[in-house]
Amino acid sequence: MIGADFDGVLADAQAGDEYAFARLWRDLNPALLRYLSLGGEMAEEVAAETWTTVVRGLRRFRGDETAWRAWVFTTARRRAIDAGRKRAREAGLGWRASTWAADTSPDSADAVVEAASTEDALRLVRGLPATQAEVVLLRVVAGLPVAEVAELLGRSPGAVRVACHRGLENLARILDRKHVTDGDVRALRG
Repeated sequence: MIGADFDGVLADAQAGDEYAFARLWRDLNPALLRYLSLGGEMAEEVAAETWTTVVRGLRRFRGDETAWRAWVFTTARRRAIDAGRKRAREAGLGWRASTWAADTSPDSADAVVEAASTEDALRLVRGLPATQAEVVLLRVVAGLPVAEVAELLGRSPGAVRVACHRGLENLARILDRKHVTDGDVRALRG
């Protein structure tokens, strides 16, 4: 996260400063790509469409860094749903919304994040039920608060907490069974 400098960086980006926008992009794009990897091989294409939409609406955006992150991830989710629908139409298949379908437990989140490589962790997260996977990525990888994730997904904050807790607990159990050692998933967060 950018932190205390966010308001200035955002204002500069909104005024057309390419370096400021690049800082916003560098801060958020890695987490965005990890989140979009839930949708499969089109993550980079969907991310590019997301950033195009963000650039178009940047001057109208108002809010703090948490609102910024929520806005970008909401935009990404919408672009991912659109891409899924397009793929389904092109393939002649029905589209399934489930493709993108207390706070997190620090112990479970830390165990998951400390247990495998980024690629391994994302593969494990993709193995969770769709809602759990999406909530875990939005909470742990994107760093969005429960309220923002709940609004983005159209769920109650309690349902988000439960899904995240269950997802992290499922991941912790999987990792326990695999006897994965500490120190290999740090890249999942950033």
